[in-house]
Amino acid sequence: MPDQSMVPIDQILPNKLPLVALMGRPIFPGIFTPIMIGNPPDVKVIDDAVSGDALIGLVMLRNETETPSITDLYQVGTVAKIVKKINLPDGGVNIFISTLKRFRVKKTLHAQAPIAAAVEYLEDEEDNTSEVKGLTRALISEMKQISENNPLFSEEMRLNMINIDHPGKIADFITSILNIDKTEQQKILEILNVRKRMEQVLVFIKKEQELLRIQKRIQKEINEKIEKSQRDYFLKEELKAIKTELGMTTDAKSSEYQRFKEKIDAFKFEGEIKEAVEQELEKFSLMEPNSGEFTVTRNYLDVIVSLPWNDPPPEIFDLKNAREILDADHYGLKDVKSRIAEYLAVRKLRNLVQNGKGQKVQQNSQKAPQKAAPPGLGRGFDQYPAGSIICLVGPPGVGKTSVGRSIARSLGKEFFRFSVGGMRDEAEIKGHRRTYIGAMPGKIIQGLKITKTRDPVFMIDEIDKMGASYQGDPASALLEVLDPEQNYAFRDHYLDLPFDISQVFFIVTANTLDTIPMPLLDRMEIIELPGYIDTEKLEIAKRYLVPKSLEKNGLKKNQAKYTKDSLLHIANGYAREAGVRNFEKNLDKIHRKLAMQIIETTEAGTENEKAKSKASSVSSDQHSFAVDKKAVEKHLGKPIFPGDVVKRADKPGMSLGLAWTSMGGDTLIIEAVASPGKGELILTGKMGDTMKESASIAMTVARKAGIEKYGVASEWFEKNQIHLHIPEGATPKDGPSAGITMATALLSLIRGKNIAGRLAMTGELSLTGQVLPIGGLKEKTVAARRNQVKDIIIPKHNLRDLDDIPDHVKKGINFHPVERFEEVLGLALPD
Repeated sequence: MPDQSMVPIDQILPNKLPLVALMGRPIFPGIFTPIMIGNPPDVKVIDDAVSGDALIGLVMLRNETETPSITDLYQVGTVAKIVKKINLPDGGVNIFISTLKRFRVKKTLHAQAPIAAAVEYLEDEEDNTSEVKGLTRALISEMKQISENNPLFSEEMRLNMINIDHPGKIADFITSILNIDKTEQQKILEILNVRKRMEQVLVFIKKEQELLRIQKRIQKEINEKIEKSQRDYFLKEELKAIKTELGMTTDAKSSEYQRFKEKIDAFKFEGEIKEAVEQELEKFSLMEPNSGEFTVTRNYLDVIVSLPWNDPPPEIFDLKNAREILDADHYGLKDVKSRIAEYLAVRKLRNLVQNGKGQKVQQNSQKAPQKAAPPGLGRGFDQYPAGSIICLVGPPGVGKTSVGRSIARSLGKEFFRFSVGGMRDEAEIKGHRRTYIGAMPGKIIQGLKITKTRDPVFMIDEIDKMGASYQGDPASALLEVLDPEQNYAFRDHYLDLPFDISQVFFIVTANTLDTIPMPLLDRMEIIELPGYIDTEKLEIAKRYLVPKSLEKNGLKKNQAKYTKDSLLHIANGYAREAGVRNFEKNLDKIHRKLAMQIIETTEAGTENEKAKSKASSVSSDQHSFAVDKKAVEKHLGKPIFPGDVVKRADKPGMSLGLAWTSMGGDTLIIEAVASPGKGELILTGKMGDTMKESASIAMTVARKAGIEKYGVASEWFEKNQIHLHIPEGATPKDGPSAGITMATALLSLIRGKNIAGRLAMTGELSLTGQVLPIGGLKEKTVAARRNQVKDIIIPKHNLRDLDDIPDHVKKGINFHPVERFEEVLGLALPD
């Protein structure tokens, strides 16, 4: 505060002063304030001054340092008189000073502590103009505004500011209480011109006012938020009190807990499940809602109460209705439909037995002793599901996935499908362990949660395309899922509780069985879906594909009328693959073009506003199209597979073989050409290792037969090289079923004779001339029929496979079973 008792004492101020370095801000003249001194050299300076004239010089440090010298000090400081000194316990002193006047260091007397210097005292350069008076009033007015909005300004400080009568001292006092940088305060201390000093101080006041305005705005926003939070808090407390009075739950956590508890009590758990679930529920009740573990436990309990723990309602089977549904949804597929009918019959019979209605059926079996349940299963054999894992195998587009949906519909069960193609993490099947917030159950538990029943139909697509990685092997994880001896107590990693999935009807699909692990394959019943021939595609198109495509493209049922020839033309000329997916795509393409014609015709009549309104009411039913072979080619272009391009072995050195691929059956032409050489055998056509070995065996057998049976000179083989080729060289080919086909082509070349017309063959060949069995006969037969083959040579061991081929596929084809290669030659190259 200002020292009001100060009198002019120019004549008594000494020219030499001991200097004390100030670590903080500079102190202005006319101020009465306490200072704490802790540096021992400075304490000694204070003690010496008190014993003398009690005058010291206060100068601010340029840079803080523990052992300051005079070069570390500013040149302008303030002389002060020590009014009172108080010794402190730590060796320091607390002094009260009254500052008197500015001074400037003229000469260094002692550079190091204790610092002393010769000084000259500085006088204010006063200017008693009206401008200074105006500045004085402005300073007092502006500071009054600041002091009113700042609680740090005491009433005494406000009064002192008003009572100071010297303009320079007013500027000094205001500077000392403003919250500005100490270097700025030092600059003010060094300004001797009163007007300039006041102008600079006024700038600082304006800055302070702007900061106060920002502070006030921020404070207002904070207060509004606090008030809203307090208001919300009080309202919530009032709502909680009201709910308590009404007997209602008071918060979300309590509501969740009550919901979980009611559902868990309704399930009537026992044993391990009861203990684990009650433990989780108790943990949930003690957790804070804001903790991460709370969310994990709540999600876990939510999964628990969402699963169908109770037994499903009694099944009501209608075999006739199920057959009607399957027949309505799919054409053919006799094996699949028979298998589903058998499954339903077994389930219905077991229900009758369990309900006591099948006593007559069991009269003979009652005399036999009942088998006990296997140890550890805890259930009798009458509770086992009857054959509920089916694997549908066939090329793409034959309807494997749609068959699964129809099965679910015919059984009246919920349907859940998921694909495992490309899956590399076993956690997708068995769930993640509950060690982090993002953990979730596997697909099996997720499906049960969605379907909300214990006996749904689960379809697992693309089981032949699973992979394995460092994250585990999904195929191995499926072993437990698809094993009736284990899945009655299936443990998902996330759930970590036994759950009975033995009543789930599993249907898996695959394009090939080669990539399915044998232990997994052993757990499933295999049902093959061969490709369709043209007549089957015709029926499928008429019954399903055409109506479906018309509806999808906005056309009415009678707007596109196909002839039998046009549909067969699409099947043979544009969609010759095993399935019907491309057939449907071609129908969609035709119907899109028809839809465009209808719209263009409708819009063409809108010549004026009246015509527009009339045309807008035109119904698309007025347009009808007859789709014949010519219309098919108009909309689809020239056939991809021209009807006259049928693979024929019509030259010496050519034979027609049958192959199996994941896309279905196919026909292969094998070509052999001889040219001068040294007996080499050249193989081309991107053959695999197995097929190359078959070619070497075929060459040996053909050479032996040519020399011994047909009298070909051995020199012919030594002077010629034989080139064996399979066209479509970019397509990889491999497999052990082309032996007799290659040997026949070689003998056709050697003898210069064509093989019998419209003859195809399949079979592996041994060095001794035995014809070995092959696989995929059904698909190969479909391919042969598609290629207009009339005779097929097959290994005798494959006769039993003919029973699996539908009669309409075998119709018109003669099968010739053989055991020896000599029999093949008798059919393909008769004498």
